[in-house]
Amino acid sequence: MLSDIYRTYIACLNARDWANLGTFVHDALQYNGRALSLDDYRDLLRKDVREIPDLRFEIELLIAEPPRVACRLRFECTPKADFLGLHVNGKRVVFRENVFYEFRDAKIERVWSVIDKAAIEAQL
Repeated sequence: MLSDIYRTYIACLNARDWANLGTFVHDALQYNGRALSLDDYRDLLRKDVREIPDLRFEIELLIAEPPRVACRLRFECTPKADFLGLHVNGKRVVFRENVFYEFRDAKIERVWSVIDKAAIEAQL
């Protein structure tokens, strides 16, 4: 089931199991309309974790209708410095990300992501 694959993908992210990211993501994908390789995507995720060491992906709402998954992710974390151009500087914040995925052959091929930046701004 696509929802099970997605939940395992989120577990992979939370475990920082970067070596197995290719199990869930194609070698070439689109992220918000931008072409990325699997390595580019992995680097993007690693950067997020460097900037937010306590980053944890929590599924709040999940809808799967193959070949797509829609998810509302919740984050409660402490970015070390700037995040999304905001001077968070170690303050604990809570925000959501609304993200859509398109799968091909049980792997992510397209990602559309919108982070609720206004929620972070309201907490600063």
